[in-house]
Amino acid sequence: MDTPVSTELTDFIRHECAMHVSEEIVASTGMQRDLGVYGDDAVEFLIAYSRNFHVDVSHFMAADYFDGEGLGFLSLFKVKKTKKELTVGHLQKGIDAKRLDEQVIHNA
Repeated sequence: MDTPVSTELTDFIRHECAMHVSEEIVASTGMQRDLGVYGDDAVEFLIAYSRNFHVDVSHFMAADYFDGEGLGFLSLFKVKKTKKELTVGHLQKGIDAKRLDEQVIHNA
């Protein structure tokens, strides 16, 4: 993914996800896969992202991208639901477009 990621966005993610400065954040970094953001934390993150960067997330289907809180129990039975991956690059595209939805995510 060749979407450049702003320092403001990476700093915001570090703050919201309580990450150590040494962890690298690039456009291809997955919010759930790499940063472990899911469930209620994902919803809170998206609300903070929307407010901080003035991005409309009203048409973003978070359930398509983030597992719920009960994932640990389901994984005992090897039940896996394939989720789409929301990346930092997608978040940057949302900032640039002032909205985050499927059209913004999938357009170059």
